[in-house]
Amino acid sequence: MRLFLIVTLNGLTLAALYFLAASGFSLIFGLMRTVNMAHGALLLLGGYVGYDVVELTGSWMLGIACGGLAAALAGAAVQAGILGWMQGDELRQTLASIAISIVLADLMLWYWGGITYQVSLPDILSGGQKLPLLGVGYANIRLALMAFAVVVGVMLWFLIQRTRFGAVIRAGVDDQDMLRALGFPIGRIFIAVFALGSALAGMAGVIAASALSISPGTDLQFLLSSLVVVIVGGMGSIGGAALGALLVGLAEQYGLAYAPTYGVVFTFGIMVLILAVRPQGLMGRSEQ
Repeated sequence: MRLFLIVTLNGLTLAALYFLAASGFSLIFGLMRTVNMAHGALLLLGGYVGYDVVELTGSWMLGIACGGLAAALAGAAVQAGILGWMQGDELRQTLASIAISIVLADLMLWYWGGITYQVSLPDILSGGQKLPLLGVGYANIRLALMAFAVVVGVMLWFLIQRTRFGAVIRAGVDDQDMLRALGFPIGRIFIAVFALGSALAGMAGVIAASALSISPGTDLQFLLSSLVVVIVGGMGSIGGAALGALLVGLAEQYGLAYAPTYGVVFTFGIMVLILAVRPQGLMGRSEQ
């Protein structure tokens, strides 16, 4: 039972990290219908920039902010300069964003090298807390990660569902021509959404570098997990991204603990089952 509870906690921690990475991807891919295969590269960029800022200033929060800002600026440039001109053409967007991802990965490899980086934690997040039910210590950064994911999820839901900006985003997805006829700058709105999704990826990269570590290949790992989470949860649904991240995170940890040889089958088994029973995802809506 103790092993089961510890594995469950690890699954929740991993789910929180996956949600932070996939929430930005859900905004871009799910709401805007923009295929951005460079999402993992933006996450890795944010992690590297955050590491440098923390090493230079000693401020962990400033590192998260700068990592998110760097990814947001890079994402806005990608949307404005390349992907925005291909809106509605998913195949061209896929090929172009894959090329962007490769270029960014090579540039980061050239600048930061192929070694592994881990962001230094502030004193308040160092060490751990003894959990009363388990009688074991659990890292503070992992507990903070879960709390941070909850806060981000609530804020994103409020932004999309309860604000004028969120209403404009949802309207632009459903009928861009009507929104453009009403005088709304669709191009600028989509750039802002892309920058927001990229900022979430960049902040997730810094947190991933704090709770775990980052290195070349981390971008592909989180890109794949974000794709699976959005497919399972449903495109364009923040709640779906949270539910998908929960299922994928728990499946991975249970697989590693109880069937390590076939652990990866758990994750893709869930995805195949969801696609077979509900192709739009658990909380996605059907395209009519």
